[in-house]
Amino acid sequence: MDTSIELTKLLLPEILVDYFKLTKHEVKNGELHFHFTELNTIPEEFKALKLNSKGFFPEATIQDFPIRGKNVFLHVIRRRWVEENSKKVVTRDWQLVAKGTRITSEFAAFLKDISQ
Repeated sequence: MDTSIELTKLLLPEILVDYFKLTKHEVKNGELHFHFTELNTIPEEFKALKLNSKGFFPEATIQDFPIRGKNVFLHVIRRRWVEENSKKVVTRDWQLVAKGTRITSEFAAFLKDISQ
């Protein structure tokens, strides 16, 4: 068992650890910034299609749970695949960001719970 991956899954959204590569991390102005790029692994739900990786969407920045009193920002670059025959763009449906916000769904649920 890789303890660093298990530890990372405790600190960051598991979906990022499983489907993205951590390309950079830094502390800037007392904030933690983690940069992720989606792996070139075809989504399970599209395995039957012939897909080609065709670049990336613009980076999205999402706020997550603070760690040790520092604000945490996740910089996420999602991959874009194109279906070979139809030329249709295909992406995973992440549901990582809470609707109408720029924070993770888990963090939004936490904030909602403590505000009641």
